[in-house]
Amino acid sequence: LQVLAEECHRDKMTLRVPTAKAKAVGMRKLSSPDVVATALNTLKGRARVKRTMWSRRAQEYVAKINSGDLVSIAEVVRDLYRSEAARYRENLTTGTPNVWIVMSPSEGAWPYAVAAVTADPAEGEAFTEAGGNLVEAVPMPEVLRDAIEKFVAEHHVEREFFKRSRRRADPEALARRHHDEGGHE
Repeated sequence: LQVLAEECHRDKMTLRVPTAKAKAVGMRKLSSPDVVATALNTLKGRARVKRTMWSRRAQEYVAKINSGDLVSIAEVVRDLYRSEAARYRENLTTGTPNVWIVMSPSEGAWPYAVAAVTADPAEGEAFTEAGGNLVEAVPMPEVLRDAIEKFVAEHHVEREFFKRSRRRADPEALARRHHDEGGHE
């Protein structure tokens, strides 16, 4: 019996999947070094967000993600997560940067399927709000850390915080508006 083995050193765990079942459980073949290089270059490029309805863009993004094509997935990540540089930066400065792996209940051969992987701490925490998800923070692989550091260096912009001032309410104007709208007298 031939198996594919994935070791998680932090949890002292090894995942073994029979090669005959790899495709059925959603595993894809490893990408060639050229494809990985193209995907990393795609991430470095400028976002190309189409000016279409958000629902149409969402459908296109889901189709690209489901294709399993590494370059298409990189395009989605590049286009959607440009503004995430600040939270990625926070993750990198913690001393031990993590990646959050999200697994959701599945009706397939395995009880859970990988639903998402993120380097954004806030997004990782948000996934814990769905009761059925399993979310595990694991140390970020060095190659991913290097890519995210380059992304942050290229795209992070420190923005000065501006507190908005609120206008004081005019009680007389509020009373007139309430009376004009048929409120109580």
